Amino acid sequence: MAFHFLHLLLSLFFLIHLPSIAHSKLNADYYQKTCPKFPQIMRQVITAKQLATPSTAAATLRLFFHDCMVGGCDASILISSNAFNRAEREADINLSLPGDGFDLVTRAKTALELECPGVVSCSDILATAARDLVTMVGGPYYPIRLGRKDGLVSKAENVEGNIARSTMPISQIISIFASKKLTVQEMVALAGAHTIGFSHCKEFSKRIFNFSKKSEYDPAYYPKYAEGLRKLCENYTKDPAMSAYNDVLTPNKFDNMYYRNLQKGLGLLASDNALATDKRTRPYVDMYAANQTKFFQDFAHAAEKLSVYNVKTGRKGEVRRRCDAFNALNT
Repeated sequence: MAFHFLHLLLSLFFLIHLPSIAHSKLNADYYQKTCPKFPQIMRQVITAKQLATPSTAAATLRLFFHDCMVGGCDASILISSNAFNRAEREADINLSLPGDGFDLVTRAKTALELECPGVVSCSDILATAARDLVTMVGGPYYPIRLGRKDGLVSKAENVEGNIARSTMPISQIISIFASKKLTVQEMVALAGAHTIGFSHCKEFSKRIFNFSKKSEYDPAYYPKYAEGLRKLCENYTKDPAMSAYNDVLTPNKFDNMYYRNLQKGLGLLASDNALATDKRTRPYVDMYAANQTKFFQDFAHAAEKLSVYNVKTGRKGEVRRRCDAFNALNT
């Protein structure tokens, strides 16, 4: 009788702790037996795409962030809308996500399905691609634990309030990151992703046109930089695709120039400038501007931490056959 009671207690323990046990099963060698060519295929696809389209690194990194910040790293951002569901990518803040990130994931998924059908999740592809691309453009390498399942929910209404907007006050942005268990320092380190990529003119137009009665542009800008942005974006209302590099000096290299730019009035977005002026974030901006090694260490740690945020395992997710649709729609 005692044995049966102990067996029952152990069974209940495992049932109660199953989610955490499943989470701990994520590991770097997850596909070693089921899809041993996973790293090789990913490298081939990523290298070819990045060499053909250098904006792919920034596009994929941003896609990864936007995925993880809404409900966790589960590839929900990749789902296309249909007549019955308006998916995350249709939310206003996601409409400007560059297509190169989506295209890369599709290419990788296609190649992996040919090699090992139904094995590799889209969420693992996105997390791995973001890391590999950061490294490829000069940034730090960090380990990616694998074994995520793809989420079963993607709704546009879940996005607002989970992704920071460039016009939000810094306190609100800090709160958003805190809700994902990320500290102020981790937030500033992740903001360093702006060392690559670009932003559309509409994201910062209020800083360069009719800023106030006293000034046409935000006086926090270095004057010549503001003049250059005004010329670059003068027709942005007619051409919404017009954009500027987030890092004007080394736009295609992952380095600490973003933070050095902030100190000189070369922060493109209002949220960038706020990091350099707010007393809670400025010490970290100054530290990373002075020490690229420290920035790389902290970015790697924060990106790895984010990559396992609220991941789905077991029956809480699936391995999609196509990254843009749930399996139930593909049967």
